[in-house]
Amino acid sequence: VQLVESGGGLVQPGGSLRLSCAASGFTFSGFAMRWYRQAPGKECELVAGINSAGSSTNYADSVRGRFTISRDNAKNTVYLQMNSLEPEDTAVYYCNQGGRTGYWGQGTQVTVSS
Repeated sequence: VQLVESGGGLVQPGGSLRLSCAASGFTFSGFAMRWYRQAPGKECELVAGINSAGSSTNYADSVRGRFTISRDNAKNTVYLQMNSLEPEDTAVYYCNQGGRTGYWGQGTQVTVSS
């Protein structure tokens, strides 16, 4: 299993970023996928999840209404569209398959700062 995130960077408050996670090594369309994040000095937080078909999603209260998780099973890719970013969203964002004991990507840094 390989998960490779991309799309992170530095953005001003109120800005947007779109993270991507390219998956390989398993039947992508058969598995739910998640995005987690970890800020310095804080515990790893589940940000969003999506079921295998892409028909059901869930979000942390802190991002609901601002972030959107989606997937393209033909491209073996899961996305996280992040709008109205706040400094509190600064963290390393990780793509995940299988929950906390599952598979993780290497992470992509998102920094929200003016």
